[in-house]
Amino acid sequence: YRFRISRHSSNPGFNQMCIYLEYSNHMQGLTDFFFLNVLIFQYENPWTIPNILSLARIGLSPVLGYLIVEENFNIALGVFALAGITDLLDGFIARNWASQKSALGSALDPLADKILISVLYVSLTCASLIPVPLTTLIILRDIVLIAAVFYVRYKTLSPPRTLSRYFNPCYATAQLKPTFISKMNTAVQLILVAASLAAPVFDYVDSIYLQTLWCITAFTTAASAYSYYHYGRKTVQVINNK
Repeated sequence: YRFRISRHSSNPGFNQMCIYLEYSNHMQGLTDFFFLNVLIFQYENPWTIPNILSLARIGLSPVLGYLIVEENFNIALGVFALAGITDLLDGFIARNWASQKSALGSALDPLADKILISVLYVSLTCASLIPVPLTTLIILRDIVLIAAVFYVRYKTLSPPRTLSRYFNPCYATAQLKPTFISKMNTAVQLILVAASLAAPVFDYVDSIYLQTLWCITAFTTAASAYSYYHYGRKTVQVINNK
């Protein structure tokens, strides 16, 4: 018996091992080949431009929180606009360049949004620009969703489930698909943040329109949480669970 192992990839990000087992019967002059094709795991480069932009958005979150608490609303509004540009850019690049799309990005982009939104809502609540019940609802929803992401990561990671493999972004195991109402909710939440940041700058803190936007945001937040509960596994695409 002789073994020959080759490794190749027909798709970007996939490592594939081909194992050939050769059996030779010299007495009868026969040679047989057995072929095994084993998909090991998807291994991808985490340092794509969209992922770097998502990390930049996470880095801007505490900066924004500090500026809001210190009531530097003019500067905070500009930094928030910069964070919004990174959000638009990473989605545009990932959609139009296949080499920049990754399973990690499907989780990192919404995670960056959730961190940014959570920091903004807490700091805006401290500045008395957003009511406490609304911020509590948003934070609780995000905590549940983040916990669900960690659970999915654990369940889809093939053994051995070590901490180094669990937190290694190169091992892609699942791709997340946000629901339509969840995308709408993110947009509504960001609109409320922008309106709340601009309120002290343009002097409309007590506007009835701003209070109406609070109610709309509460509704879309609750609806998006229910959509994840209702659709469940349809929002997760397992890449490899071998």
